[in-house]
Amino acid sequence: METELSMHTMPTNSPVAHSVWKSYYSLTKPGIIYGNAINVIAGSILASRGHLHIALLSMTLVGISLVIGSGCVFNNYIDRDIDALMERTKRRTLVIGSVSQRHALLFATILGILGTTTLLFGTNILATFIALIGLFFYVIVYSLWAKRANIYGTLVGSISGAVPPVVGYVAVTGSIDLGAVLLFAILTVWQMPHSYAIAIYRMSDYANARIPILSVVKGVRTTVIHMIVYTLLFAMLTPLLYMYGYTGMIYLVIMTITSLLWFTFAVHGLYTSFVDIWAKKMFKYSILVVLIFAIAISINT
Repeated sequence: METELSMHTMPTNSPVAHSVWKSYYSLTKPGIIYGNAINVIAGSILASRGHLHIALLSMTLVGISLVIGSGCVFNNYIDRDIDALMERTKRRTLVIGSVSQRHALLFATILGILGTTTLLFGTNILATFIALIGLFFYVIVYSLWAKRANIYGTLVGSISGAVPPVVGYVAVTGSIDLGAVLLFAILTVWQMPHSYAIAIYRMSDYANARIPILSVVKGVRTTVIHMIVYTLLFAMLTPLLYMYGYTGMIYLVIMTITSLLWFTFAVHGLYTSFVDIWAKKMFKYSILVVLIFAIAISINT
């Protein structure tokens, strides 16, 4: 607390000030923000059909990034008890106390207000409303309830995670059409095997924290089967953007090959003896898949 209050009097390039800023920065989960930024750009490009408005995109990116950061800080605050029980999260900022809980809540609130204001004045009311729905689902429905309540928490989290690219899309169109719905469905489905991969190779962490994720409650094989189903759904959904005229043939070819490879690799999980290694590779491949998806949209709309 004393360190935070004294920041106003210390040089911003001092080691202590740098450490404090780094702590606040980590609360926003920057990896999540950057990952979503790629999808927001893809959503904007998809909606603009190649005629991208840079100023609008910039305002959208700033606004949604601030809203996502707000949600992540709130999530860090809510999860501080279970984070302390998990190996991969036990060094997070609020667990070790490098930022006070009160300051974290204030920080989250400020980010949310700034993000909402930016979207409201820089894009449109519908895009702002959708962003707030995503924030509500992530903080209230997922973090406060579903994550700790049942195996469907992953699906709830995936729904909120699919909102940012839709915000990028609607910021351009000002309305929800089939393209926005397909984008939302594709990215909701993508996140399920992505999240379940973590649930497998970090299963002991979730068990220690008593989080009822699928791998802990139903076992690894059931989780792998669910991943196979979702990768298949992803392979079935991605061509629809081409079929309804939102993308071109290059996108279709790229995503067909990528989706089938992902599905094939998911099936391999049923037969491997090294499921943890497979799950880690599946997680990394899922990131590559969504990156390819965003690039394919960007080069062939």
